[in-house]
Amino acid sequence: MSRLYEVFTPDVRFEFGENWRQFLNTLNEQRIGEAERSLQQMLGTRRLEGKTFLDIGSGSGLFSLAARRLGARVHSFDYDQQSVTCTQELKRRFFADDADWIIEQGSVLDTSYVKSLGQFDIIYSWGVLHHTGNMWQALENSSILVRRGGKLFISIYNNQGRWSVIWRSIKKTYNRLPKSLRLPLAIAVMGIREMRSVFAYMGKFQPMGYVRSWTHYYESRGMSRWHDLLDWIGGYPFEVARPEEIFNFFRDRGYALEQLKTCAGGMGCNEFVFARINKALQ
Repeated sequence: MSRLYEVFTPDVRFEFGENWRQFLNTLNEQRIGEAERSLQQMLGTRRLEGKTFLDIGSGSGLFSLAARRLGARVHSFDYDQQSVTCTQELKRRFFADDADWIIEQGSVLDTSYVKSLGQFDIIYSWGVLHHTGNMWQALENSSILVRRGGKLFISIYNNQGRWSVIWRSIKKTYNRLPKSLRLPLAIAVMGIREMRSVFAYMGKFQPMGYVRSWTHYYESRGMSRWHDLLDWIGGYPFEVARPEEIFNFFRDRGYALEQLKTCAGGMGCNEFVFARINKALQ
């Protein structure tokens, strides 16, 4: 790892790779198909043939796999070795010995490493850059990777004001606890939120709606609700931004906003697809 990465490594960090390793046990064709549809919808295209696709923080490898199946030449990297291993496992299952899918360990905070990658048609980093320990540097480094006319698809946690401060404290506490106490904390904290959801569905006389929110959660980008909840409660480092802050940041760097999907001011991520309209900054 680079010195720059080490400088920004916090004292505690969620084991994202372990969570992704468990998620792979649930992976099936339905989930992969939903991941493909998510890319198609947000990028506004059916196929990615002839495109280069960089997955920053590849995690489970699901979206690298989706992009490769849509025809892109894919480069995946993650700082977490277990996440790199998960991505390599998906390549082994579906695209063994494929020269058009490169996987490696690296940090988006390592400017020298980032510049060595060159530029790509599509940069994808969903729910990653706010977990690096230096989100704005990670956004800056990501911005130089898109070639002119290319697209940047990112998601960043929404700034909820004081609630974001509270969640940051909860997440840091979770990661400082002994492993035996982390799951009870997650159940206690998220159980309150889940009960509110149950009552909301009951109030609408739609009890099966809550059940469906679990059984059909894969329709949300192919993900798993349980593993997403663990990612949320434990996801640390944790930084946030208002949508206008992200918009202004990339506008000032020669990008135009093409797609925006917000979480309506609540908990979760705002999604952005930007197109580079000016020559890449170096």
